[in-house]
Amino acid sequence: MGVSRRDFLGMVGLAGGSAAVFQMMTVMGLAAPSTYKQPQLGTGGKGKKVLILGGGLAGMVSAYELNKAGYEVEILEFNDRAGGRVWTIRGGDKYTELGGFEQTCQFDKGLYINPGPWRIPHVHQAYQHYAREFGVKLEVFPMINHNAYVHRKSGVKERQGKLMIDMQGHVSELLAKALSQNALQGEMTGEDKTKVLEALKGWGFLDKDYRYSKSLATSSYRGYDRDPGARLEPGTPSTPLSLDTIVKNDLWADLNTGLAYEFHSTIFEPVGGIDAMARAFEARTRQFIKYRSKVTDIKQDEGGVTATYEDLTTGTTKTARGDYCICTIPLSILSQIPSTGLSPKLTDAIKKVPYGPSFKAGMQYKRRFWEQDEAIYGGVTYTDQSMGLMSYPANNYNSNGKGVVLGAYMFGPDAVKFTGMNPKDRLQEVLKQNIAIHPQAEKEFDNGISVGWHRVPFTLGCYGLYNEETRKDIYPTLCALDKRFILAGEHTSYWNAWQEGALLAGTSAVEIIHEAASKA
Repeated sequence: MGVSRRDFLGMVGLAGGSAAVFQMMTVMGLAAPSTYKQPQLGTGGKGKKVLILGGGLAGMVSAYELNKAGYEVEILEFNDRAGGRVWTIRGGDKYTELGGFEQTCQFDKGLYINPGPWRIPHVHQAYQHYAREFGVKLEVFPMINHNAYVHRKSGVKERQGKLMIDMQGHVSELLAKALSQNALQGEMTGEDKTKVLEALKGWGFLDKDYRYSKSLATSSYRGYDRDPGARLEPGTPSTPLSLDTIVKNDLWADLNTGLAYEFHSTIFEPVGGIDAMARAFEARTRQFIKYRSKVTDIKQDEGGVTATYEDLTTGTTKTARGDYCICTIPLSILSQIPSTGLSPKLTDAIKKVPYGPSFKAGMQYKRRFWEQDEAIYGGVTYTDQSMGLMSYPANNYNSNGKGVVLGAYMFGPDAVKFTGMNPKDRLQEVLKQNIAIHPQAEKEFDNGISVGWHRVPFTLGCYGLYNEETRKDIYPTLCALDKRFILAGEHTSYWNAWQEGALLAGTSAVEIIHEAASKA
């Protein structure tokens, strides 16, 4: 039976997640990597004003670049801070979600959790550009750690490095057998077969009989039961997992993460929290931002765009106007704001993009047992429990005292389920699942905080979701200038859910606005 591109991409997503879908879309010509180029606006903005709705990265980069070109800019921001989803929660911070649940972070000083984005791929050139320009210091985030685990509810828990070697060995052995038995005789010459067998022997750690088996040689790659020592201590060979165990427990499914384009080395995180870039932009645009401003109405006419907003500090209603408007409000919020003067096509498109559910929990433990007991320094452990994964801090290695791990990160139905729970019950369930991987967690748990993105008042979801159909039918409308009004944000990029998407969308919106203003 034939499979549509839409269904095929859905299957890819089930197998490898959003990163795999993006890679496949790139191959199919439906997506593209980061194409950042620094805006070259020159001058000419003097006497013109651009109203910017939303003070996240897209809004602030727009204001920053427009101001350099002489434009007057004004930003209306819902929160009392800038950055939007680029958000770091630290000890003492309070967060109230929809439904009234209030959480106060109790992390120790210097510890934090990033409930939104948390990594920066080296291919994200817009981010790298502004990090250099603003002096945002980055440190390496070890996306792949061979000493972290792949865990299954069946009880299987294996180090990623051992599992990778085992999978590589078994597949190599199978292919070597096929070659030795001339099963692929029609595919290659005798010389080719000899060379491939030799390559498989080295790549798959096979013995002289082309078998993947327990030995000191194999253990020098997958690790030992007892490590080698001095003098007459060669080490004790470890026993490889059987191919049957790997396949039956789907242990292979979490091994391809590092092969996704975004996760190729080197991956970074900002020193001290993901909000470092947001704070850098805020320091340069703060004079343009009106905080605690809730947009309640948008009107476009021939001369510009007017936004009515509630000043949440004073409770008064005010207006702001610009010759042009860059709107970075998430579509999940924007679709509920009355608007006039926008094209019916754009108004309709805004309502057709759902936002993905996502959930994160930060867990503070009394000691860094993952390092002290299990020699795990950074990286990610994967599990088929609903918590999804556990990520270990990539900083302050071997420090004494407490540490915070990302104790859960999930999408889809599991995220919806956890988001619907009260904060106390969420943490109890996350802790229970953490204990299944690290039994020490039961004794060492200190406190935690969680964020379910569909209960975050300023976004009502994690990021804009597209499929092949909506990318084709409505995405171009969302990206186009509508007279004097244009959208920007991760939802107007192919880098959905990444800071790069917001930066690219903001800088491209600036160029489109500048071109229109120059012609006018």
